[in-house]
Amino acid sequence: MLHRRDIIRSGFSALAAVASPAVTLAQTKPLTKVRYNEVVRSLLYAPYYVASTNGYFKDAGLDIELATGNGGDKTMAALLSGSADIALAGPETTIYVANSDSSTKARIFCGLTATDGFMLVGRTKPDKFEWSMLKGQDVLGFRPGSTPILFFEEAMRMNGVNPDTDVKLANNIAVPARVGAWLAGQGQYAIFIEPDASQLELDGKGVVLASIGATVGFADYTSFMATDKYLSDNAAILQSFTDAIYRAQKWTASASAADIAQAVAPFFPAVNPQALTNAAARYQKLKIWKLSPVIEPAAISKFEDILVNGHVLDANKRVKFEDLVRTEFASKAK
Repeated sequence: MLHRRDIIRSGFSALAAVASPAVTLAQTKPLTKVRYNEVVRSLLYAPYYVASTNGYFKDAGLDIELATGNGGDKTMAALLSGSADIALAGPETTIYVANSDSSTKARIFCGLTATDGFMLVGRTKPDKFEWSMLKGQDVLGFRPGSTPILFFEEAMRMNGVNPDTDVKLANNIAVPARVGAWLAGQGQYAIFIEPDASQLELDGKGVVLASIGATVGFADYTSFMATDKYLSDNAAILQSFTDAIYRAQKWTASASAADIAQAVAPFFPAVNPQALTNAAARYQKLKIWKLSPVIEPAAISKFEDILVNGHVLDANKRVKFEDLVRTEFASKAK
């Protein structure tokens, strides 16, 4: 006669035998591949990297294939041509496409950064920085029409510097060559994103003088976008992606700068870990990263103000918020 304990043990074994095929099936369910194109490689996009290294995308059933466009025009071209499913770029790219003759349109569905992440860098540290110091100087800018140069120009205008007449802007240096150009001696001032700015400081090759984003204020600076067709055909994928980003945003908001640096380190193998930590601490202090994927109409309105002020968008060509942003994914995630 079987002892009661043996009967119970046999029952558990039978249950395990029945349950294990289901567990195995769940564990081996293939991940859905998503082709993702980021505009540049930057710590500004830390929540995305965190979602990757912390396994949030995998938990959401996604296998992300990452590519770096090195320019908003190139990233948007990848999206419109169908070689990318999701893109991360400035909202201006979506606005330009909305106003273009392209039959393929894109929409923003998830926010990532609350404002500009570029820092104004100088070669020496003054007793007190004044924006008027830029007048008459050579300044290493960014690609014409891009968010970095538009926000930088707005920051100058807000501080009495006319970007068209008061400074000599070099906007023709390719993104990968900008640090090299600075190290070679080009410009007395420049704007750099993180972790480049912190790395230059750590190497004694530059001094951070001001935050462009803190100067201009909050206006959603980089966002995730997809074509109308992909949005229509793959709503579940985009919701899973947004959920993973929101999870990463919450983690990034509460983690230490050192933990953030460690999480994103695989994406910056050539960067000094201390530079990554310094950069993460700076972005946290300045509240550069959004705390949720939700994008508010006021933020987009301010962004379009900057485009109009920068003479890249006619005032009568402003795009309505509802024609630019699909809010349901971020709202459901929140």
